[in-house]
Amino acid sequence: MSAKFRTEKDSLGTLQVPADAYYGVQAARAVANFPISGMRAHPALILAYVQIKRAAAVTNLKLGMLDKPRADAIIKAADLVLADAAKLLKRDPQAVDRSGNLLDQWVIDVYQAGAGTSFNMNTNEVLANLANEKYARKAADKARGSYSFVHPNDHVNMAQSTNDTMPTGIRISNLMILPDTLAALDLLEGELRKKGKQFEHVITTGRTHLQDATPITLGQVFTGFADCLKKARVRVLEAGKKLSVIGLGGTAVGTGMNSHPDYAKEVANQIGLQLSQRIGLRITTAPNKVEMHNSLADQLEFSAALRALAVDLGRIANDLRLLSSGPTSGIGEINLPPVQPGSSIMPGKVNPVMLEMFNMVCYNVIGLDAAVCGCAQAGQYQLNVMMPIVAWDLLHMQTILTTSMTVVAERCIRGIIANEEVCRKYFEASMGLATVLNPLIGYSAAAEIVKHAVKSGTPIMDEVRAAKKADGSPLLTEAQIQKAFEPGKLTQPGFLKLDGDKQKAARKPAAKKPAAKASAARSGSAKKK
Repeated sequence: MSAKFRTEKDSLGTLQVPADAYYGVQAARAVANFPISGMRAHPALILAYVQIKRAAAVTNLKLGMLDKPRADAIIKAADLVLADAAKLLKRDPQAVDRSGNLLDQWVIDVYQAGAGTSFNMNTNEVLANLANEKYARKAADKARGSYSFVHPNDHVNMAQSTNDTMPTGIRISNLMILPDTLAALDLLEGELRKKGKQFEHVITTGRTHLQDATPITLGQVFTGFADCLKKARVRVLEAGKKLSVIGLGGTAVGTGMNSHPDYAKEVANQIGLQLSQRIGLRITTAPNKVEMHNSLADQLEFSAALRALAVDLGRIANDLRLLSSGPTSGIGEINLPPVQPGSSIMPGKVNPVMLEMFNMVCYNVIGLDAAVCGCAQAGQYQLNVMMPIVAWDLLHMQTILTTSMTVVAERCIRGIIANEEVCRKYFEASMGLATVLNPLIGYSAAAEIVKHAVKSGTPIMDEVRAAKKADGSPLLTEAQIQKAFEPGKLTQPGFLKLDGDKQKAARKPAAKKPAAKASAARSGSAKKK
């Protein structure tokens, strides 16, 4: 063996491993087998797995399955990783540069085989080597790769299988970062709601089928966006809660072979103690661990909730891009804050770059959800071997949604300005205004007015002023027109009716008694005639 390598042995034979690596032979084989994307495991999955191994050591010690020196060594090794990772993640939340940090010992590509056995063994080997080097009493036991004191399989992996740790790791890791996702969602919803309040007096035209529709305030538009996200939050949280039920203790196929009868319940309690403050949910053991092994339905439901959020976010981003289009040839109802020049050839051009980025994130999330769906369907019998990419996809979905919602809220939504004059112009010119005429003159007559207005380019109100009855008198008086087209009432429930030459407002429910009297009066008048 050269000074740069050490020789380790597994069931397939010997292999040289970098001498300074905490990972071992099985991780090294996986590195050689899967040089696919260059992407390594999400830091949340690593931390979740380390928490699982720590909880297993505590539980096996409590149940008398693991001696105290080895259990303590594993627990302390896990704490070393968790503490070192916390330092890195504080300055680099995405852990882009892991060099010099223990997280850089998780070396396997996210595209790997075997349901995550490679990743599980990577974790077992790192913790075993750390435990031996730092806490073994005999000098001979401290050498990396010796495993004579703490063994990756016999001790770190005691009462566990990849088949119960990986689905649990997916659940726990996503719960660990869910508070960040919800916080970003709350921030974005809050900024949209503030704009809803700020713009509540700004009236414009609604649009359906990309054509003029009835009036709406810009405040109603933004409040509608905010309420979409409020509902999305409920969906994401409710789906997330289902991830708090775990199948640890099921071992290979869900039956619990090689685990203590009390292990499953105790290890779930221990994980709950370790993570309850962070995730805010109680961790419980699943009553049927066979089901937990072969079904990824809970993970798929969580993915679907994230996809639904992305669909709403993408739609909102599209609307904001269209509303801000211009500056001279677009809709231009709002101005987005300029954050960078938009063109390398067109001087002065500013593009809606934050929202364009947002759209790309949302499209990617939708695609990742499709991948999760395919993987969830691909399980056979007692195991789904597609779990490693499900883990990456779910965590990546949460990560890019969280970061993008945060920067869009802070660097885009917060700085939006309404172009009130433009909005007013669209309101006054909208053919959708004619809808208010339906209860006054009927749909057909209103449609004729719209047809003339479109042909002549005349605003609806002017066209109504010009309209005549058969006897040549005005179709509606100016007072009736002003009442009918009063901006403050056009964006609220209600309708207007004409009774002879008198206009009755029914925007609020009219009292039944006066209406009945009026009807009786008309009936009595008819009898006298």
